[in-house]
Amino acid sequence: MKLTTLCYIERDGCWLMLHRVKKEQDENAGKWIGIGGHIEAGETPEECIRREAFEETGLQLKGLQLRGIITFILPKWGDELTFLYTASAEDGTVRETGEGVLRWIPIPEVKSLELWPGDRIFLPLLERRRDVFSLKLIYNEADALIGHSIES
Repeated sequence: MKLTTLCYIERDGCWLMLHRVKKEQDENAGKWIGIGGHIEAGETPEECIRREAFEETGLQLKGLQLRGIITFILPKWGDELTFLYTASAEDGTVRETGEGVLRWIPIPEVKSLELWPGDRIFLPLLERRRDVFSLKLIYNEADALIGHSIES
């Protein structure tokens, strides 16, 4: 199982979203997602998300909070355990990334973007809840969400 991190960086009522349109063979191709990546050997999830956020955006995170742990069952791509965070960032210009296109999107408008179906389950939880939750998202070979369960 892959270990990954994911963070939704907030500034002025917007989330920094990454539109994955630059990489070939990308499981997230065409989707809008938060910032994150794979945890490297010897790295904590917090060290990973701080590194990934800086590499992908040039921003330093502040107010980092663990919000959830998501178990993705992905037959096509391999199962993944993701540590989900929210944070704000020091003021600064977001730099370009080879991962896709970065945009600050007003939080109410995020739901109108092309998202993974499971994101439509956990993103509202980030707005409504302050506790840490555990979410299991089950996809089939066609990347369709076929089940989910939430525990807190």
